[in-house]
Order: sequence, then structure tokens, then C-alpha cells
Amino acid sequence: KFCFLHGFDVEEDLVGSLASMSINERIKAIQKLPETMRKRREIRNKVLKEITKKSRHRGAHPSCCTRCLQGAAVSFRRFGNTLSEYFHLLQIWHKALKIIGAEFGTSVLSYFVFLKWLLNFNLFSFLINFGFITIPQFLAAEPNNLSFTGLELLTGAGYFQKTVLYYGFYTNATISKIENGPSYNMQLAYIFTVGTYFVICFLILLFSMAKSFSRNLVNPQGYSGNASKLLCTWDFNITNEKAVKLKQKNLSTQIKEDLTEVNKEVLDFSVMERVLRIAIHLLAWVASLGTAAAACTAVYFLSVNNLELFMKGHRNDLEGQAAMLVLPVIASLLNTLIPFFFSWLGHLERFQTPGQHIYVTIARIIILKMSVVGILSYYWLNIVATSESQCWETLVGQDIYRLVLVDFIFCLLGSFFGEFLRRIIGTTVCVSLGPPEFDIGRNVLDLIYAQTLTWIGILFSPLLPGIQMIAFLIVFFVKKVSLMRNCQPPRKVWRTAQMMTSFLFLLFCPSFLGVLSVIGVTVWRLKPSEGCGPFRGLSSMYAAVSEWVQILESYTASKWVVWIYHNLITSELFFFILSSIVLIVTYLYWQIIQGRKAMTKRLHEQIIN
Repeated sequence: KFCFLHGFDVEEDLVGSLASMSINERIKAIQKLPETMRKRREIRNKVLKEITKKSRHRGAHPSCCTRCLQGAAVSFRRFGNTLSEYFHLLQIWHKALKIIGAEFGTSVLSYFVFLKWLLNFNLFSFLINFGFITIPQFLAAEPNNLSFTGLELLTGAGYFQKTVLYYGFYTNATISKIENGPSYNMQLAYIFTVGTYFVICFLILLFSMAKSFSRNLVNPQGYSGNASKLLCTWDFNITNEKAVKLKQKNLSTQIKEDLTEVNKEVLDFSVMERVLRIAIHLLAWVASLGTAAAACTAVYFLSVNNLELFMKGHRNDLEGQAAMLVLPVIASLLNTLIPFFFSWLGHLERFQTPGQHIYVTIARIIILKMSVVGILSYYWLNIVATSESQCWETLVGQDIYRLVLVDFIFCLLGSFFGEFLRRIIGTTVCVSLGPPEFDIGRNVLDLIYAQTLTWIGILFSPLLPGIQMIAFLIVFFVKKVSLMRNCQPPRKVWRTAQMMTSFLFLLFCPSFLGVLSVIGVTVWRLKPSEGCGPFRGLSSMYAAVSEWVQILESYTASKWVVWIYHNLITSELFFFILSSIVLIVTYLYWQIIQGRKAMTKRLHEQIIN
């Protein structure tokens, strides 16, 4: 009875001290309590009651309106907390990521974290385009008289040509459903939505890289030692048996990775061995670059033949539509098979660490895939855009749609042939091979290639991010099942602190920056089609903005917009000054980071002494 009363008094004191804190301090203090989530909620509710009781005892009698607002704020906050908890439970990949990290380590986990990040990224893209471009177009849409055969799902042609999937279907008129009411300028909506989206993408990628860099590359664990991971990591709130076993596996894998870093061997080769290794590396690079050049040549000639198929006529027979799939099938086949050859070259080179093997393979595959995208972009901007087609933008959108869809199909087939059949061979026919390991480099570059195509296609097919989002969701579960059933954990366990940062950097450069150059040429240099799309009849897509600014010059209230346009947006000097400031700030932050790292190292040495 005494212990119960003593515990009750302690809880009363805790509630009283929490009630006297500010809102932010109270939230942080409750989060740090070593209690279960249910107990924390009980304490929070008691604190709220105590605060309400104190306000009444003080003699303050708020008005009815104030009480309603306070009650609504508390209810909204509770509703938000409950909703976030349910959303946390509904995150279908949350448990899967924990299992993958425990079974296969952080190297394989980084692929699935990157895939989840891209999935959320495409969801954001789809919502922006659908909300500001597609929904207004539904109000001015004309009926589609084409018949749907089902083959359009593969080719993207036929019935889909007259839908909101492609650029050519969008109107160039100002949409207004009410006479003398508000209107919606589709030209400005289209170019501002796409432009704002790419600016937001740029900022998200930049901040994501900076956050990942500060968390992983500037890694405080390198100086703090690994004893804390062994002695202070266990979460005593875990009571479920499955969760306990999963946490044990996760900790075991992390400790193995840290031990591998500590016990890393530095091999001492003789002069002849070094010369032989350099010769093997050079031969491997020559073979990989030659293969990439041959693949790009094949894609270029196929793309030119593909345009001739389009220009022969617009018949919807089976043979004509099936011929459209030749280019995407060959391009996806090359992008699927050649990375296996690059991985085989990496095994021949016998790198000292798995990290070196993965990074070299990624470099070779990124050269291949970005070269293929570069050849296709040249074909779209210099051959298709200058052709005699009535709507070249829709042709480009259809090409990208087929590439995205066929690449998705080959990604699934790669899991079957590259992992499932490999496991069957390694466990039954040639037992010495064993089950395969998950190829991180090849799979990551597949994601970056698909996302690059999606970014290029946004201008020509605004709903493409929605299609890519569904594809990534299916890929997540197929790869997860294939990993758990067919693959074995890496034979050499290693820690990948910089892996996610490297993925984001590759997504930013060359992928995103290359896409910006393609979009820039399309918007500023190329003449839009005369008979379709929101920019028909203009000299360029950007001319819509110039004409809008000329209209604003006649309104006194809009002079500030005109001033910003002439003195900032179209001024080379402004961008030169802005770039200089960014470089100076980047240099200063880099020096601050270097100083902090040096100080941390010195403090670590003092602690050892």
C-alpha cells in the first residue's frame, strides 16, 4: 500500500511539473519518458486536465467562444495524433523495411528506402499535375470517339491519344464555366505548374542530399566508438516476442558491419600483381564503354526507324501497333542484359571490398543508361520535333509511355530470370554457386533510369508520375518477395553509411540536371505543334509567359510582377550574383563542417587520453 501511494505521489509530482512547462517543452518531456505509448497518453491527458483545472481555480472565466476554440484546438491535436498513429500503422512497408534491414543489412535496405522515397516523390508529382492541369481540362474536354481495344495499354496509342494522358489533348483556351466569372488560363497553368514542380524537385533533392550528407558522411559515430551500440541500444519497451527477435537480428547485423569496418584488411600486392590488376581494370573499362557505345548506336538507328513507322500512317491495325513496341523492347532488353555483363566484369576484377565492386558497377551502368537517354532525347528534340507530324509532343509522350511500361515489365522479368531461376540453378544444378546475392547497383540504376524517363515525360504526358507510382509500388513488393525467397544475405557484411547519399547524388546529377536541359531546350527553343496542345500557334512554349507579361504592363497594380520578370527572371546578372552567393555560402558551410570534424577528432583524442 505504501509503494502504491508513493508511486501515486511521484506521478502527481510529474503531472504538476509537466503542467507548469511550455507546450513545446511539455511535448519533448513526455516523448522522453521511459514509458509505453499507452502510459504516455494517460500522463498527457492528466496534464491537460490539470492545466484546465488550474485555469478554473485562477478565477479566469473565458468566454464561450474562447472555450470553443480551445476545445477545438485540443480535439484537433488529438485527432491529428491519432491519425498519424493510424497512418504509421498503414505504412505497408514499415515492417518490411525492418525485416530487410535485420536479415540483409543496411546495404540492401538502402535500395528499398530509396525506392520508398521515389514512390512518395511520384505521389507528390501526380497530385500537383492532376490538381492544376488535368482537373481543369476535364471541364473543357471534348468527347472521345475512338474505340478502346485493350492494346492501348501497351502501346499508349489509339484511344489514349484523345485523353488527358497526353499533351496534345489539352486546350489552349481560357476555361470559364460561368459567364463573366473567374477564368482559368490553361497555357499559364500548364507552364507554371511544370516549372514550379521542377523548382520544388530541385529544392527537395538539394535538401535531401544535404540532410543525408550531414547524417551519414559527417558521421559522429566514427569518433564516438561502437560500445554504445552494444551497451545502450536496446529498447526495453519492446515486449512482443517477434519484435524482440527482429531487434536482436538487426543489432547483430549492425555490429557485424561495424566489426568489418574495424577489421578491414589492407592487402599488400607485389609490383607484378598491381600491374596485372591495373591491366584487368583497363580491359574491363574498355569492354564496358565499348558495349555502351554499341548499345547507343543500336538505339539511335531503331529510333529513326520508329519515326518512319509513325509517319507511314495512323492505322490502328495489330501489326502497326505491335511495331511501335520494337524500340522500347530493344532499349529495355539492352538496359537489362548489359548490366549483368557489367556485374560479371566486376567479379572478374576481384575488388577488395563489396563497396568498390558496387560503386564501379554503378558508374558503368549509369554511363550506359544516361547515354541511352541522351540518344533518345536527341532523337526526340532534333528529329521528331522537326518532323511533319501534326502533334510531335504526343508522339514523344507515347514513346516515353512505352519505354516506362516496357522497362517496368523487364524489371519484373529480371527478378524472375535473374534471381528466381538463378536460385534454382544454384541450389539444384550447381550447388557450389549457392543462392544469388541482391544486385544493389543494377537495381538502383533501374530506378534512376525509370525516374529520369518520368521527369522528361511530364511535359508531354502530365499523368506519367501516377503510372510510375503504381509501377514502383508493384516493384517494391515483387523485389521484397524475391529478396526473401531467392537471395541470400551478402557474404561479406559491410556498412553503407554513404549509400543513400550516393543514390540521391546520382538522381540529382546527371539525371535531374540532364532532364532540366532537355526541358529547357523544349520550352525555350522548340516550336510547338500548330494543331494541338495548349501552346499551339506560339513561337515557343515560353512565349506564353512573355505575352502574359505584356498584358500585365497595362495594369498599374501588376507593375511589380513586370519588374520582377524584367530585372530578375530574364536578367543574367541576377543569376550570376545568385550563383556567386550560393558558392560562397557552400564554401563557408564546408569550412564550418571541416572545423567541426577537426574539433570532434581532437575531443575524441582527449577522451582517450
